[in-house]
Amino acid sequence: MTSTGHAPGWHATAVIDDAARIAPSATIGPYSVIGPGVEIGERVRIGPHVLIERDTRVADEVRVAKGAVLGSDPQDLKYAGERTFLEIGPRTVVREFTTVNRGTAASGLTAVGADTLVMAYVHIAHDCRVGDHVVLANGVTMAGHVEIGEWAIMGGLTGIQQFTRIGRHAMVGGGARLVRDVAPYTLVRGSPTTRTCGINRIGLERRGFEPEAIRALQGAYREIFRSAAPLRVILDRLGGEEETPEVRELVAFIRDAGRGITPARSRPEGDAPPEGRQPPPGAA
Repeated sequence: MTSTGHAPGWHATAVIDDAARIAPSATIGPYSVIGPGVEIGERVRIGPHVLIERDTRVADEVRVAKGAVLGSDPQDLKYAGERTFLEIGPRTVVREFTTVNRGTAASGLTAVGADTLVMAYVHIAHDCRVGDHVVLANGVTMAGHVEIGEWAIMGGLTGIQQFTRIGRHAMVGGGARLVRDVAPYTLVRGSPTTRTCGINRIGLERRGFEPEAIRALQGAYREIFRSAAPLRVILDRLGGEEETPEVRELVAFIRDAGRGITPARSRPEGDAPPEGRQPPPGAA
């Protein structure tokens, strides 16, 4: 990487800090600003009017569209200027006017995985973790410490409360209001009422899951979300070694959901999973 001068693909109006390290094969558009501590990998394409404020690592072949702001200070009243970081994984696409903050002292890092599509006007707050192959549709807004598992799809204009987890291969409809965790492999309906409504069968088929694995998840879903039996009893029954790895993952995720799982209409909202993971005291 180089940190001085301008390579052929860097527009003459771009402002690049001497402490930035940028691969010569990267392209940087007009009037973009690259701050100190920024590392930009091979064949990265930075559009016009992009701000990468500081302490951000952008992996190879990432595309950043016009007006995006990456690596800005966390919007957290407890942030006291400590050095923290943002990482963007290879081949991820960040579209127009997206904002992604660095972490806070709580974890030191905000991370977006590889091969992820972040559509326009998305906000990813401090200390979030977004996995590989995730799709965040236009206007998704994430508060701090949100975790999104690989291959999850988030519908447009979805709002996600801090410390919420979205499991792998889940799909959430547009306009959802997520204040509880979303179980892996499930479908969640968005506006007007956010509810879990089934297993993401079509998505799992497209990902190459075996029919037997999908049927086992559908059976587990019916027991967990539709049965009148106590949830703890159901989880104990489904958590055995004889179940498929996907069902065991589903059960383990629900057991660890300290604030509960986004419910289905047929199970009362008050029937939450056992207490597990809880946000740290006073965390935002």
